[in-house]
Amino acid sequence: MFHSVVANIMSNNLDVAKTSSILVLTDHSTSSLAKKFKDALIANEWNATFYEMEDRTKSGEEPPREAADQMLEYDVVFCLTKHSLTHTLARKNANIHGVSVITMPGITEDMFLHGAMKADYGLVEKETMEMTDKLSQAERVTIETGSGYRLNISLSGRTGVPSTGVFKGKAASGNLPSGEAYIAPVEGAAEGKIEINGSIAGIGLLNKPVVLTLKQGKIIEATGEQGEKLLSLLGDGDGRLLCELGIGTNHAARVTGNILEDEKAYNTIHVAFGSNHTFGGTIKTNVHIDCVTINPKIEWE
Repeated sequence: MFHSVVANIMSNNLDVAKTSSILVLTDHSTSSLAKKFKDALIANEWNATFYEMEDRTKSGEEPPREAADQMLEYDVVFCLTKHSLTHTLARKNANIHGVSVITMPGITEDMFLHGAMKADYGLVEKETMEMTDKLSQAERVTIETGSGYRLNISLSGRTGVPSTGVFKGKAASGNLPSGEAYIAPVEGAAEGKIEINGSIAGIGLLNKPVVLTLKQGKIIEATGEQGEKLLSLLGDGDGRLLCELGIGTNHAARVTGNILEDEKAYNTIHVAFGSNHTFGGTIKTNVHIDCVTINPKIEWE
């Protein structure tokens, strides 16, 4: 079963030659699953190599220098890790050097076999591109959540980014499983409150909603114990700046507490705080934390 799933990924989600060199980059927490992934690639006659590093402490933290250097030696890198390497200079640099990087932070065997990975990626690609265009054309959006909380976000001059889960050509990049359109909002401009009722990266499913208050684009208050934990993960500096607005476009994705799948689910949006310099923003910091909200209302301008 696992071997057939990996075979489907290589035939349906990627467009690379059988002669391509593949690196499976992992950490101690995810190494057993990553080894199964590597073995499945080899069983399907792909040229795959394995590299294990120390766990990162949070999403957006750079990998060790040796791991970053390893990424440059291959045509395709799959990152099966506990925390996300998507918004890192190592990932961006690999793309600049023509390397495709597919990030799979928090990936589980359940996710390989069920949920978002089993989506019709032709449909996901179509809907993701449509939502990306909508983000690019918007001047601003207002997100309404909970009992009337409203967060106003300026998108003026910013361009949406598609994460379709379909990777074509050299230097492709994105999550797998995937299905989201996202954008870097104008820094320092978001105002209002948003209720996070789904999950938070590094925390998981929320036991009660967390209300975030933003002023001049920065979190100034987060309610409850899990809100305090979010602030701790973000630190006291630029990590608290709003850096992303994303909209889920994968009809098969579930909200389970694993951010990789949660942020792709239909009828969700996510806001993130920290780095966005890798996708059109100006914030450079060593953290990027996504916060998922289910069933928001979106007003477009």
